[in-house]
Amino acid sequence: MNMIATTVLAVRCEDERRVVIGCDGQATMESRVVKTGARKVHLIEEGTVVAGFAGGTADGLALLERLEEKLKSHGNLRRAAVELSKEWRTDRVLRRLESVLVAGSREALLLITGQGDVLEPDDGLVGIGSGGGYALAAARVLRRQASLPLEQVVREALAVAAEIDVYTNDQLIVEAISW
Repeated sequence: MNMIATTVLAVRCEDERRVVIGCDGQATMESRVVKTGARKVHLIEEGTVVAGFAGGTADGLALLERLEEKLKSHGNLRRAAVELSKEWRTDRVLRRLESVLVAGSREALLLITGQGDVLEPDDGLVGIGSGGGYALAAARVLRRQASLPLEQVVREALAVAAEIDVYTNDQLIVEAISW
């Protein structure tokens, strides 16, 4: 799925006991910018999970609501993500939703798609959206070469993506959880 709507970057560090997810604020329709301060990262499940989406805004918000429902019924991010992904893949209505999710908690950082993927990155970093690859590459370098706080890594990496990707702006929203 090729998402050209945004950039979301997630960083999880077990040593720091934190997950930080940030996004740019740009929302586009075709080749036009329609909003520069869209919120695509949210704290859910009473602030114990931070999640973001790339893709259609209504689709992403609907999927975040479904993820929160699954968290309430299963109490565990991995299980909730698997159940959401199964439902997303098989349900006629959900199957049409065009979005990708990333969610992080004390337990894990996960990439969740409608194709049935629930992936946990090896290095605690996930980038999604059209600028996700640029932000991910920048974050990997920053994590390896500098001792920066996770929020700063996310902000700096998203700034790099904003310089390269036309669908990413520099109006950043960053959310974090600690445990």
